Formats: sequence, structure tokens, C-alpha cells
Amino acid sequence: MEYLKSFSLPGEGWELGFLAENRENKRTCYGSRYPFGLFLNREVPTLEFEPVTIFCGGNGSGKTTLLNLIGEKLSLNRSAVFNRSSFFGEYLNGCWAETSYTFTAQVREASRVITSDDVFDYLLDFRCMNEGIDHRRRELLEEYTDARYADFQLRSLEDVDRLRQVVEAKRKTGSRYVRDRLMKDVPGKSNGESAFLYFTREIKEGGLYLLDEPENSLAPHLQEELLQFLEDSVRFYRCQFVISTHSPFLLSMKGARIYDLDSRPVEVRPWTELEHVQAYYRLFESKREEFQKE
Repeated sequence: MEYLKSFSLPGEGWELGFLAENRENKRTCYGSRYPFGLFLNREVPTLEFEPVTIFCGGNGSGKTTLLNLIGEKLSLNRSAVFNRSSFFGEYLNGCWAETSYTFTAQVREASRVITSDDVFDYLLDFRCMNEGIDHRRRELLEEYTDARYADFQLRSLEDVDRLRQVVEAKRKTGSRYVRDRLMKDVPGKSNGESAFLYFTREIKEGGLYLLDEPENSLAPHLQEELLQFLEDSVRFYRCQFVISTHSPFLLSMKGARIYDLDSRPVEVRPWTELEHVQAYYRLFESKREEFQKE
């Protein structure tokens, strides 16, 4: 099923014109006009979608940003917050999405954006109930809110720790801030089975799902199970998926259209030609004799 047919980013001329007209307007404290400039000179074509479409690329390539733009353009449901800068709305106005007649109000209601923060919150809620750390989580969320919106100035070396806390809070979502701090207090154990069950619970029949690195927390055998679940959801339950991932298992999905965001221009590639998949291949080839030992 194809609910989303195509998506276009603002043209280079439009983006440069906007930046020129707003050279000083709404500049953030970090001097960023995100997402303006992220895809400039990257030669990103109009993105055409199949029942499964995958964005693959290194850190900073824009995989998550594309999912956020698509999700907001289509007004899809989501739980986790994201980096919606003061320029995000203007940039979104320059984007264009084409949907099919099958993208009804009912389908839109069933559709959603699912991020690693959503999975983490689910796991953390489960752990909080079982390990009695809910109080600590609330404390950290309060600490995050206080630090993120603090009117802080560095006056002496004694303020350095507070400065680090403020900077960390401003750079992270609340979920990420809590995870990085709270997980140090939680005994380590596998969350993979619970994470996999989260996807099987949230992905329902007849929906468009944007999945941001769903392989996080999943061991290889669970990534294989997720692959099978997603393929079955497309084949039997009229779902469409747009996925950002580095997982070779998910990249090998049957019929997937894969955009290599590291290439210039951005183009569709077979999963076996992606650089990071080639890196795995070279590693295993170099260790071939070790695999063939009896």
C-alpha cells in the first residue's frame, strides 16, 4: 500500500532567498537556522516512495530530519518531542508532499512517527513499575526542565558543573536526558524483547509509519524478527513504512527503496552498495578463515 507517494524539500533558490531575507531575523542562541542549510547543495531529488522506503546515511546526513518533516507535513501522530527550531515552520512551508486517495482520515489517525525515545519511554515505564525508580525519573525530569530554561551565566569556576548541566539539557530531549542519567542507576539487562513487543503493539493495520532507527535495543535475531514483522505488515495488513536505519537486516527488506543520503547527489542504491554495508562485508571477508574453522 502506498499512502505517501512523494515528498520534496524546498528548492535551492527558495532556501537561499529566505536566508537572504532573514539574515538576522530569529537567530537562535547557537546561531543556527536549522533545518535551513542542512540539505543545501546536497542535490536531494523529489523523494518517491514505495511500500517500504529507507533513508540511510551517516550522522548528520538528515535521516531523522526528513522523517520529522514528513511527519509534520502530514500531521501524523507522535509522542516524543523533536528539535523544532524557530525556523522549522518556515522550512516546512517550502516542502511539498503528495499522498494517494487511499490516505484517508482513518489512515491518518492510525499512522504515526515512532522514535527511539518512544521505545525508551515504554521500557522505562516498565522498569519503573518493576524496580521502583519512578521517583528518581520525576526528579530528573524536573532537573531537566529547570536546567533547560535556566537564565544562567558563568561567574566563576564553581559554576562549571551547572554550566555543563544547562548545556546538556539544551542539547537533548527530556527522554534522552533522563535516559543518559537514569540508566546509570538501573541494573543492566536486555530490553530487546520488550522493545520488539512495543513495535508489534503500536503498528496496526492500515497505517503509514515513520520509524527512526527501530533497530536500537534489538539484538540481531530480534532485528530479523522485526524484519519479518514489517514485511508481513506490508504484505497482509496494508501498511506503508518510511524508515531511517543502519541495520543490514532492515536494509535487506524485500522491495525496499533505499535513499543513500551520503551520496552526492542523493540517489537510490541497492543495499549491498551502501558504504557501511560494504564495510561489514570487508570485515567478514577479512575474517573468512576464522568463520571456516571446523
